[in-house]
Amino acid sequence: MRQSAAPPSLAVPPAEESLAYVLRALFEPVDRHDAPGLIVGVAQRGRILMRQGYGLASVALGVPNTCATRMHIGSTSKHFTCLAALLLAEEGRLEIDAPVGRYLPEWPQAVTQPTLRQLMTHTAGVRCHIDLFPLASGTAMRPAGAVMQALLRQSALNFAPGSDFLYSNGGYQLLSEVIARAAGMPFEQVLQTRIFAPMGMDETASIPDDNVLVPGLADLHVPQPDGAYRRGFFPIPDCRGEGAMVSTVDDMLKWLAHLRSPSLIGSAQTWHQMLQTACLDNGETLPYALGLMRHSYRGVEVIHHAGGVVGGTCQMLTLPAHELDIIMILNGAPLNPMELAWRIVDHLLGPQHLRPVVPRPDMARFRPLAGMRYRDPASGLVIEFADLDGRLALKSWNLMPVAMHDDGALLRVGVEDMPESGIEIALADLLAGQGAPLVLPVVRGGRPLQLQRLPIEPPANASAGAALVGRYRANDLAADVRITLQGQSLQMTLQADAPAVHCVLQAWAPEVFGLSVPGVPEVPLGGVLSVQREAGEVAGLYLDTFRSRRLWLERLPPDGGVTRIAP
Repeated sequence: MRQSAAPPSLAVPPAEESLAYVLRALFEPVDRHDAPGLIVGVAQRGRILMRQGYGLASVALGVPNTCATRMHIGSTSKHFTCLAALLLAEEGRLEIDAPVGRYLPEWPQAVTQPTLRQLMTHTAGVRCHIDLFPLASGTAMRPAGAVMQALLRQSALNFAPGSDFLYSNGGYQLLSEVIARAAGMPFEQVLQTRIFAPMGMDETASIPDDNVLVPGLADLHVPQPDGAYRRGFFPIPDCRGEGAMVSTVDDMLKWLAHLRSPSLIGSAQTWHQMLQTACLDNGETLPYALGLMRHSYRGVEVIHHAGGVVGGTCQMLTLPAHELDIIMILNGAPLNPMELAWRIVDHLLGPQHLRPVVPRPDMARFRPLAGMRYRDPASGLVIEFADLDGRLALKSWNLMPVAMHDDGALLRVGVEDMPESGIEIALADLLAGQGAPLVLPVVRGGRPLQLQRLPIEPPANASAGAALVGRYRANDLAADVRITLQGQSLQMTLQADAPAVHCVLQAWAPEVFGLSVPGVPEVPLGGVLSVQREAGEVAGLYLDTFRSRRLWLERLPPDGGVTRIAP
C-alpha cells in the first residue's frame, strides 16, 4: 500500500502548492491500509485532475481500492432510471405524464394515481419501503416481490400528487416495474442495452440483490463502536431503479461528460425533460428534476445527486459552465462526500467565480430555541430546533438535524439540504420575544403554516402514555402492534412475518409522541405518533416517519393479556 502524503505544514506552507497536493490532502485521513475508503475522480474540460483509490475495498481480505474497483452508487442510480423511461417514451412505449395505473392495473382503485413524471420528481406522494420495512421487520431479509406487495398494499398516499415534495424510493420501485413491462424485458436489461452498452460503461451494472457475487465489487462496511466493521447488506433482493447500480470512477467520469453534452443517447427533447425542474401545484419551483438535483451553488449552476447504501455513500456532481465533473464513491470511509465535493468546487473555482458563502446562523443568537418543538395540527409535521456544531439546525419528523442558512431576513432549509419540501422562517418571528414564540409562522413548500409550540416541559411518559397501552393493527405495515408501559418506559412493538421490532416512545405533549427505532442502526429511522380520539377514547394512532406519512394504527379491543406492567 502506498504511503500517505505528508500533511501541509501549518507554519510554512509549501512554496508551490500544487492542485494535486491540495486534492490529496482532502483524503489523507482515509489513505490507510487497515480501513475502508473510497474511489474519487475529478475532471475539468476533459482533463483528469484526480483519479484515485484510497483505503481498502475489503477489510476482510486486505484488498485495496483502485480506480478499477466497482462500488455501489445508491440513489445516484435514479436519473438513469428516468432516462430509461424517457428513451421508451421516445419510442411511444410510455407516456410519462400518464397515470401509473395505465401500466400497473393492480394499483389500488381507492388510491389516487400519480403520473410517472411525479414518481420521478418525488411529488407523487408514494410511501417509501425504506421506512416501511424497518418498522415492520427490522433488518430481516425480505422475499423477492415483497417491495411491490408492500407498495400496492398502501391504503393512502403521503399527500395528493403534485401538492408536495417528499423523497421516496417507493416511487422509483414502481417506475422500474413500469419500465420493465413497457420494454418487455427485465429492468436491469433495459439499463444495460439502452444506456450502459451504448455508452461503453463496461463496468457498470444494476444489481438488485446484495447476495449476488460481482467481480471487482468492493465490500460495504458499517463501523461498530469497538472499531470493528460489519458487512453492509441491504435485506431486500429486488432493489431496482431506486439505487441498485454499481460503477467505477472511469465509467462515471465518462457519464458525467456525456450528461453535460449528450450525444450518444437520447433526443434533445429527452435531455430537456431530464433537466427540467419540477413545480408543485401551488406554483412553487423545486430544485429537483428527473432524478437529478439542479440549483445554484454560490452563484454557479450545479447538477448532482447523492446516494446512500448500508455501509457506503456516493456523490456525483457537475458544473456545466466550468465543465467540472466530480465523482466520489465510498465503501465505509468516515467522510461526507457531499461536503468534500463542495470543498473541491470551492478550491478549483475560487472567489473569482463564486459568490460568498451564505452563512449558517450562530446558535448563540438563538439559544432559547434549543430543543423547542413546533407542530402543525393539520399535517402532524413536527420540527425541532437543535444545536449542530454551534449552528442553528432544524430537525423534522424526529430525524437528524440539518444546519439552516441565514439569508439575512430569512432562515431556511432547502430541498437541496433535506429530501422534503423546504422550510423558511422569518428572522423577525424567531427573535420577536425573549424566548421561544408560542406560535411560529413558517413557509413550507411555498405554503404558509402556523406551527404551535409543544410544551417546554413535556408530560411524563407514565401519565401521557397510560391511555395508549394496548393492542393495535397497522394494515399498511401488515403488522400487529402493542404498546406497553413499565414505569416511565413507553415502548411500541411491531410484529409482522419477521422478528418483532421494538420502538421507544417519548411523550412530547399529551397527544404527541416521538418515536425512535434503536434496534435498526443501519437505517436511521425516527417518527412522530399522534393520538386520535373518538368520544374521548383513543381510537387509533397516526404514525409519521420521514418518508411515509399518516400510517394508521387502529385500536383493537383488549385480548385479556396484560399490556401494562406495574412499575
